[in-house]
Amino acid sequence: MIDPIGIWLWLSIAIVTVLLAQFLANLLVLRGLARIAPPGNGPLVSVLVPARNEAARIRPCLEALQLQDYPNLEVLVLDDNSTDNTADIVGSTGFTVARESRYRLVRGSVLPEGWVGKSWACQQLADASAGEYLMFVDADTVHSAGTVSSAINAAKRYRADLLTVLPYQTTKTFGEKLVIPLLFVVGGSYLPHWLVVLAQQAPWLARFLGPDFLAGCGTAIGQFLLFKRDSYYQLGGHASVATHLVEDVTLGRRVAKRIPEGWRLITCDGTGLVQCRMYSSLGDIWEGFTKNLWPVFDGDRVRFWFAVVWQAAVLVLPFALVPFLHRPELYVLVLLILVLRAMAACRFRTSWISVLCHPLGYGLALFIAVNSLRRSKGKGVKWKERVYRDRCRQSRPAEAEEVGKT
Repeated sequence: MIDPIGIWLWLSIAIVTVLLAQFLANLLVLRGLARIAPPGNGPLVSVLVPARNEAARIRPCLEALQLQDYPNLEVLVLDDNSTDNTADIVGSTGFTVARESRYRLVRGSVLPEGWVGKSWACQQLADASAGEYLMFVDADTVHSAGTVSSAINAAKRYRADLLTVLPYQTTKTFGEKLVIPLLFVVGGSYLPHWLVVLAQQAPWLARFLGPDFLAGCGTAIGQFLLFKRDSYYQLGGHASVATHLVEDVTLGRRVAKRIPEGWRLITCDGTGLVQCRMYSSLGDIWEGFTKNLWPVFDGDRVRFWFAVVWQAAVLVLPFALVPFLHRPELYVLVLLILVLRAMAACRFRTSWISVLCHPLGYGLALFIAVNSLRRSKGKGVKWKERVYRDRCRQSRPAEAEEVGKT
């Protein structure tokens, strides 16, 4: 007699085992962003900070960037038509609008039709900069004094066209501790970063896998993106992802797609040098991930629902059945999931609350994903006082509307 519960349990065990193996493989190839002594000289680096309504969080970021030990850098902050006093805070830390200033405040232009706000801000920053390297960092990041030196050293050492860095994620509230650590679990076990590394070391493998497959393996973290200037503009800059709400992931995919041409996408562990507090409450988490989760799938509803269903069935449902279904396979499955969560918590120093409350946090994340699809296809997702509506099949929210003006 067919045992459907047994089939589900053993299939789930196989899936989690693969995720666990891939997480370990990815850790083996994850390069650390090593602390180094500052160089005596080096190429000009433009550190670029897009800022819209960041008055409450931007000061520590700018003060840390002013303490960098790298000898040749400029820092540009773009005030993206903020409705708070972001520009005043930036000015109070020593930034001026003078073009010759090492620490410069750039006034953002009005958001054009067909652009997402952050991409437009980043493109303006790149066009206003002069550096051989372009380092995009979010306004909620804080950097140790050696961050720029270490990042440039890694970019040159690994010949990176794009180097993206994993910051340490600061979490303070229960909601943050519950959900934010999932970024390391999902990012570390779902994508074969190890295969991207191998493809960059073996051109024959890159040609065999092909650009489309490699694009699907690529990603990047918008909190810290370091481009060669020439590579950035060859890629089309942020103009090439003007309509994407997850511009960082899309840029990573575009670089990965060009690995067969010799391009290099490098991911480094920067948790010892960079920290970031993405959101400060459960409400912020809800809005932030509602903005991001559906666009990650590029409009593919089948892939979206497949991902939601299998993750619910494999990673959440088993915990709900533990009190009612007494089978050894179920206990093995739950143990494997907790081992994966515990490994991520230890490696990236995330909160153990997320491990202990795994089904609650993961279930909430899946619920936010469904809300992301619902909102994108309906009244739109709100972010930084702008509303983005999904106007076409490929999840490219080409229309942004200022809140209160529609």
